[in-house]
Amino acid sequence: MNLNVQVLSWPAIYISKYTLTCFPPLPVGKSVEVSPSTLHETDAKRSPCCMWRLMMFHIPRASFCSRGLDCQGLCLWPPPSSHRTRPLLPPLTGGEPMGMGTHVILSGLCLAAHHGMENDDSAVQYAIGRSDTVAPGVGIDLEFDADVQTMSPEASEYETCYVTSHKGPCRVATYSRDGQLIATGSADASIKILDTERMLAKSAMPIEVMMNETAQQNMENHPVIRTLYDHVDEVTCLAFHPTEQILASGSRDYTLKLFDYSKPSAKRAFKYIQEAEMLRSISFHPSGDFLLVGTQHPTLRLYDVNTFQCFVSCNPLDQHTDTISGVSYNPTANSYVTCSKDGSIKLWDGVSNRCVTTFDKAHDGTEVCSAIFTKNSKYILSSGKDSVVKLWEISTGRMLVKYTGAGLSGRQMHRTQGVFNHTEDYVLLPDERTISLCCWDSRTAERKNLLSLGHNNIVRCIVHSPTNPGFMTCSDDFRARFWYRRTTTD
Repeated sequence: MNLNVQVLSWPAIYISKYTLTCFPPLPVGKSVEVSPSTLHETDAKRSPCCMWRLMMFHIPRASFCSRGLDCQGLCLWPPPSSHRTRPLLPPLTGGEPMGMGTHVILSGLCLAAHHGMENDDSAVQYAIGRSDTVAPGVGIDLEFDADVQTMSPEASEYETCYVTSHKGPCRVATYSRDGQLIATGSADASIKILDTERMLAKSAMPIEVMMNETAQQNMENHPVIRTLYDHVDEVTCLAFHPTEQILASGSRDYTLKLFDYSKPSAKRAFKYIQEAEMLRSISFHPSGDFLLVGTQHPTLRLYDVNTFQCFVSCNPLDQHTDTISGVSYNPTANSYVTCSKDGSIKLWDGVSNRCVTTFDKAHDGTEVCSAIFTKNSKYILSSGKDSVVKLWEISTGRMLVKYTGAGLSGRQMHRTQGVFNHTEDYVLLPDERTISLCCWDSRTAERKNLLSLGHNNIVRCIVHSPTNPGFMTCSDDFRARFWYRRTTTD
């Protein structure tokens, strides 16, 4: 029995569990006949549709493989720049758990095609080197970091450079991927987008120059570049699209909204999803084509950003048993992590949408407030309402480092996040009672000097720049403070 495989837009490629076969590039629309001798015996009996799904499912890391061709990775020749349409996606049905994985992998494999590469060699390098652009640097690695000399500044060396105010408690913030923009969200349902360079320039501007600015100059140089109004209740989560000028927001009004902030006049969302529960956390797939959504409901959602089709795990036992408090993709998108009010942390496969590991009672049974990956995806940093931050090794499931000393007067009452600085040399966590910032050496857990945050109420959110020594704190005093490394003066 021979199988006929048609080339839709890329060279025909077939991968089974045990073999990898690449057919020579053919003109689009042509087909090639495949004999059973070319394929694995059992796979040859399958239908072409099943073969296509097997191909995509058994290369979960292909689209982000930085080592080139290996047992689970491959190099692809994207179509020429005139072919800007993506390869045809196989139809999905709700009963097929692999459908979501097929779409996720295809979105990664199509990144090079989407950018319209003309030269085959450079296109292949782009396709296989995507992980380098997604996650620059290696960050913390306890296997090799025994003698690392820390060069980045401690938290106590930062100073306030800019303060912006909302009309209600400021509850959430997020950085853009390049660290140039920060978005803040408030209980007054508003969102502000701020430019970090303008904030730094404003803080360095002499008072007399600032006083003599015209209204036009002040508008052109103002750090707040956009103010968005489209929610009707508190904004609870924000995320910048990794490649486009799009901001996603979730709210207590049960909606997920997408804003195009490239247009100065745009105040309203251009697309939205009506959810069944209040949203708590969101995270973009590194390709930007998918969005993880955690809500008040224990079931995790994955949305296709283009069609808003929703995917969930095919096994109900994979899900949390209480509200999801945090979701986060790793830089290579082959896995993601969630945490919950049920006290557990779950690690998920980024292709099959299945839970692969559960850390039960990760913070002694208290609510886990946040869980994020390190840049090299070897570890997970989590924080809980026990006022403790922990570093977990993914390969063994062991807790390697415990950062203690915050919240000595008792467990915290509200959620906040433990975060790395931009080099992952330090771990930061706001102390709820003292309104100060605790700082630890990420490798040794040595406690560093505290930084008084200057807020008049509880700090509900902290986000650190992925590229620079700066961070933003959000407080119930209605303010968001931008902090940057203090300049040394004589």
